[in-house]
Amino acid sequence: MARVQIALNVDDLEASIDFYSKLFGTGPAKRREGYANFAVESPPLKLVLVEGHGAPGSLNHLGVEVESTAEVQEATKRLSSEGLDTATEDEVSCCFAVQDKVWVDAPDGEPWEIYTVLADVEHAPGELRSVEPGGDAMCCASSPASEARCC
Repeated sequence: MARVQIALNVDDLEASIDFYSKLFGTGPAKRREGYANFAVESPPLKLVLVEGHGAPGSLNHLGVEVESTAEVQEATKRLSSEGLDTATEDEVSCCFAVQDKVWVDAPDGEPWEIYTVLADVEHAPGELRSVEPGGDAMCCASSPASEARCC
């Protein structure tokens, strides 16, 4: 099952977890220091809350979670064939998971990722990535469009 992901920057993680648990009728699927994600079944949604990155209440990034690396590769080919600039990350340790992903930026700069989760992983407290992105990778890059992006 594919589902849309919305990653939000929050000021108070506990208050945000309380609110979104009530809104969606389910608690977080994963909680770590400064981070929580909800795997909402209905509507199909992955909601990620990131504490202390960017302005509270602002968009961190958007995404689509898919089931397999093959789907990420298909999306990469499709997006490239449509003339969009893409950046891929394979087996990147990000947001407490090992993921394969492709990034694109929308016309107004909002970052989108299409990704699959390969495994769970831990990071040092306060860190969302255990590696620096490559030169062409868009996640956590230093361009203005992607400054606030965590992963």
